[in-house]
Amino acid sequence: MKEQITIVVPIKAKDETRDEVRTRLMEMVRLTRKEAGNINYTLHEEIGNPGSFVIYENWKDQAALDIHMNQDYLKKLLADASELFKEEIRGTLCRVICE
Repeated sequence: MKEQITIVVPIKAKDETRDEVRTRLMEMVRLTRKEAGNINYTLHEEIGNPGSFVIYENWKDQAALDIHMNQDYLKKLLADASELFKEEIRGTLCRVICE
């Protein structure tokens, strides 16, 4: 059985790149939502802490996530990570246990 995958990704932009990061993440949301295996992909910003973002995403299975991870727009963002983000991006992979 293929299992849906949920990922929670905290992202902390450097102060000087906050607006650029917000813009690039919003574009990534737009592009990602077009991917066949994407169930949902939402961008959040912490209240009272501008530049502290969280991406919440759901994928139909690991194969869909693998395709996403190989998209050029995601590779470009990750290649620029050291210039844009305060710390390394580390998503937490989860599975649904109760709905």
